[in-house]
Amino acid sequence: MKKLLVIFAILCLAAPAMAADWNFYGSARMATFYTVVDKDAPAPNDDTINRTIWAQQGNSRIGADVKVNDQIGGGFEMSDSFGKRKLFGTYTFGGGSQLLLGQTYTPTSTFFYSNSVYDGDGNLLGLGQFYAGRNPMVQWKMGGFKIAGVAPSIPDDTDDFAVDLVIPKIEAAYKMKGDAFFIDVAGGFQTYTLDYFADGTSDPTVTSYVIMAGGGMNFGAFYVSLGANYGQNYDQYGAYNPSLAGVRGIDIGGTFDGANEIDNKSFGALGVLGFNASDTWTFEGGIGYQEGEDDTTDEDQREKVMQFYLNATWNIAPGFFVVPEVGYAKYDYAGDDPQDEPSLIYVGAKWQINF
Repeated sequence: MKKLLVIFAILCLAAPAMAADWNFYGSARMATFYTVVDKDAPAPNDDTINRTIWAQQGNSRIGADVKVNDQIGGGFEMSDSFGKRKLFGTYTFGGGSQLLLGQTYTPTSTFFYSNSVYDGDGNLLGLGQFYAGRNPMVQWKMGGFKIAGVAPSIPDDTDDFAVDLVIPKIEAAYKMKGDAFFIDVAGGFQTYTLDYFADGTSDPTVTSYVIMAGGGMNFGAFYVSLGANYGQNYDQYGAYNPSLAGVRGIDIGGTFDGANEIDNKSFGALGVLGFNASDTWTFEGGIGYQEGEDDTTDEDQREKVMQFYLNATWNIAPGFFVVPEVGYAKYDYAGDDPQDEPSLIYVGAKWQINF
């Protein structure tokens, strides 16, 4: 009943603005996969977990692009549970630059080089492709350049302490593209101080940042994309850290040892190769790698994850396609114990209808 009331309210709000151009859209997505997780633990816990995933993907959506006139526009998008994905407005200046207010993909989170569909269209996000999601921001765009003040990310474990925050998260990105190539560069920075003690001693400043670059080319029916990222304290920054099939993500966050902030350095890279065989079939393979390491002299503090995949996109009809995919992922947590290296194999397909 609540969902019906939400839809009714949206239609009521839209009714007075029918002079605007409302372009509604939707996307229904189903994940049908079989996964085998090998915990790689010693007896008696040396077992595997067999899991069937048969569910509507959380990134199924409904939304609208709105244009009031040549200056004012916007859009919204809701998830399958009618949670907010995007809600923003835009103002286009006479010179062609644009101001955006609201929640949508931030400058560092607009790169999607992979079409891996496992884990709800995972796209190797957090597995070689840096991604921090859709967040409220004030963004200015001119041509291929974007710069934004983004809502800061403050982890939940800071709730017991006062947070001194002066500036928002700052992000910028630039895209250069031609008929057969594209190049991306982007970066982001955030800093705040935690008030741990009343006397003002040992109040750590937590600084997180990311720099990233990528690009791609088309060679006839073939295409290739490459990307890399490097940064510090990704967890505090708000970076996505996937836990495939329930296997925990790697450590990508800084810690406080009671006297000092111990920063975590992260590095990731990915490569994708595809072939457009016809209007009906596209084949793609890719590999992603991500690691995080505490800023100490102990090499055992490094954690890493790697994913491989092969898939094919079968376009059955306009707006209707299926993507069968097979893949493998391997985690390596800090330490030398074999049980710190779980892995998983998966096979299945994503089904999608856009309307």
